[in-house]
Amino acid sequence: MVHCKKRGLMTRHFIYLIVSLAPLTSAWCGSKPNILFIFSDDHALRTISAYTQGKGINKTPSIDRIATEGAIFTRSYCTNSICQPSRASILTGKHSHKNGVLTNGSAWNSKQQIFPRLLKSAGYTTAMIGKWHMHPFPSNEFDYHKTLSGHGGQGRYFNPEFVNHQGNTVVEKGYSTDVITNESIEWMKKQSKDSPFLLMCQFKSPHTNVMPPVRNLKMYSDGDLPIPDSYHSNHSGRSSYLTKTWMKMNGMRAPHVLKTGPAKGTYSLSKKGKRKVAKKYETSLQYYGYMDPEDLDAYHAHYDPINAEYGRRLAAGEVSEKEKLERPYQLYVKDYLRCVAAVDQNVGRLLEYLDESGLAKNTIVVYASDQGFFLGENGWTDKRLMDDVTLSMPFVIRWPGVIAPGQRIDAMIQNIDYAPTFLEAAGLPIPSDIQGRSLLPFFKGKGPAQWRDSIYYHYYNSGDYNLPKIEGVRTSNHKLIRYYDHPRLKLGVHWELFDLNNDPNEQNSVFDSVEYAPVLRELQKELDSLRQSFEVK
Repeated sequence: MVHCKKRGLMTRHFIYLIVSLAPLTSAWCGSKPNILFIFSDDHALRTISAYTQGKGINKTPSIDRIATEGAIFTRSYCTNSICQPSRASILTGKHSHKNGVLTNGSAWNSKQQIFPRLLKSAGYTTAMIGKWHMHPFPSNEFDYHKTLSGHGGQGRYFNPEFVNHQGNTVVEKGYSTDVITNESIEWMKKQSKDSPFLLMCQFKSPHTNVMPPVRNLKMYSDGDLPIPDSYHSNHSGRSSYLTKTWMKMNGMRAPHVLKTGPAKGTYSLSKKGKRKVAKKYETSLQYYGYMDPEDLDAYHAHYDPINAEYGRRLAAGEVSEKEKLERPYQLYVKDYLRCVAAVDQNVGRLLEYLDESGLAKNTIVVYASDQGFFLGENGWTDKRLMDDVTLSMPFVIRWPGVIAPGQRIDAMIQNIDYAPTFLEAAGLPIPSDIQGRSLLPFFKGKGPAQWRDSIYYHYYNSGDYNLPKIEGVRTSNHKLIRYYDHPRLKLGVHWELFDLNNDPNEQNSVFDSVEYAPVLRELQKELDSLRQSFEVK
């Protein structure tokens, strides 16, 4: 048996590693790998070209580089498609009902077991820079943190405000994604070469209200983007709960989101004698007030002519009803993609630093996001639902010398698997109460002999966006969803069943179909089994 002297006594987990992953043992017997966890917010898979394999609406060469030089997990899912619960599941390796963060309003128990603390106990220096979005701010979860603040913990895109490790509020000049990357690189530069580090570099982007950097404003200006096939769906094949949700993209008219005004010269940002503006523009002025004058001028130079021309055409009766319904999509998605481009540009900067510093060869790099995002599919925006569009999370990982380049792995994974993966990569035992599983066996090429064939999902933000609670199970071929407990709508419990092979876009539930009765029974049994396994009450 191989014995790694630096690890001391062999644990059950490490013995398993040696037996099942013999080709990888040399990596752990050397120095522990650094971990750079790059994380964005609301990043839809169809806007990552590694996932669309070049057939999508944009290119993300830097994120693609991680996948090309490592592995891409094509069926990566969250446990609860909303920001705070997803982040809590990543830190703890547990479902929401176990870590206590059920909703975006839940309090974070800072004393519970999380993988950064476990890494710290094994000699890692740890940091989180960027969007935390849990309450309260980090205390002793990391050796260092610099956390976006303001706007409910979302932070802002221009001249972002942070709470630093000393508890002081500071404003950093620049564009949020650039600033977080700057801070992350500077932190890495200060780390000792004698000890490994964990850095969680966490962007706000491309979260709504999607404000791109000035350098990207001209992107996607050559014409309209393709509309999803289901954009004009009436949801007749779905639960009636979904006809009442407040997620309709064509109903999203907020000027600060779509950049539809006010025009330059029609308002003043001066605190003295501020010119009155229409109520719908008040939030826009709030965001514009944080921008440097030159950036604000560039915004007006880009958006004002677009809005003026649309206003002229509208007044002249030249705008069709179809265009009116689709205009929010065109405005929003173009800005979304410009924000994604900024994320990708900064992922590239981080990778370049690792190359230049010599850290790349012993650093695990992950790119992920807290959940997916509706970009017009079914006519919606936002997340929350169990549709694959929002259930899916990007997860690409590179580890030179351990992960063979160019792997596309189709196994179903979840965000509860990240913590045990990082722990096992550092040669640490995985606590028995962690509900996820390490992904390291997949890096051998074949994967473990037994892996999950279903995933469990549970969304608890009842009432938000006029949605109920949502629970379900997904297998390779089918999905069963339960909608229940709406605080206002008295619709009772609704169910949906989807055949994902015949209906991959989840347009028509077959829950009431006699033909699918055996499948329904099987999935109901599987859902009950998962509830018991994860101790869902």
